Amino acid sequence: MTKISSSLSSWLRSHLGKASEISTVQKIIKQRNIHTICEEGRCPNRGECYSQGTATFLLMGNICTRSCAFCQVDKGHSPMTLDENEPQKVAEAVNLLGLRYVVLTSVARDDLQDGGASWFVKVMKTVKMLNPDTLIEVLTPDFGTGKDALTQQRKSIKAIVDAKPACYNHNLETVARLQNPVRRGAKYDRSLRVLATVKEFDPRIPTKSGLMLGLGETKEEIITTLEDLRKVGCDRITIGQYLQPSLAHLSVQKYWTPQEFEELGNIAKLLGFNHVRSGPLVRSSYHAGE
Repeated sequence: MTKISSSLSSWLRSHLGKASEISTVQKIIKQRNIHTICEEGRCPNRGECYSQGTATFLLMGNICTRSCAFCQVDKGHSPMTLDENEPQKVAEAVNLLGLRYVVLTSVARDDLQDGGASWFVKVMKTVKMLNPDTLIEVLTPDFGTGKDALTQQRKSIKAIVDAKPACYNHNLETVARLQNPVRRGAKYDRSLRVLATVKEFDPRIPTKSGLMLGLGETKEEIITTLEDLRKVGCDRITIGQYLQPSLAHLSVQKYWTPQEFEELGNIAKLLGFNHVRSGPLVRSSYHAGE
């Protein structure tokens, strides 16, 4: 696969949304000094999502303890101190935006003993108190580093499962062969174990994962990855095109076409995924409420 250096194809141009609606969401977020992955990750769909009054909240600051080669979020060994008012701020933002379905994600916080799992739970409970009819999807790190990593991972996942999310999402991001150069600090088997553990603790909770294409993977490797996800009971999948955030990040090796995304989406459905989003601009939280 060769890198495509020409301008982006028409199918990679994102929807802008109405400026007034985008401004409303940004104002609510900035006034409370909270973060969204929409902004920190420069999601190509943020204009469309903002115009619909939706956002994916990024918990525990905007500095990640890992340095994944694809991600726009700032990296550092001195993450932000947890803001004790963040749960209330997020709950108020959800209320003001009138969200019926909210996605909570976070930076990786390997500096915290539980990886931030208890913070997820705190935010979930606070959001529910102010917005009892709002469904909450979580998109978590793997909680898999540090002393007694396996035991702690299970404890962290159990705490979040017990808080009853509407969906538990953990992104595999790429195929097994490309894990090390793409997801520094993460492991393919460890991520599959996250999804398997959720089902072990509560098989009723839908699980979800996401893949980026264009990093050098083959179609055969993608299918193998989808099969591995189904083996651990993963119910939902998102498949989208990787877009290079800056020259400091991994370069794009291939732009997959809409027709190829459609084919892969059909393969995912045949494998048994009950909710499939596959397209160039699809991201892990894209139209999550549907």
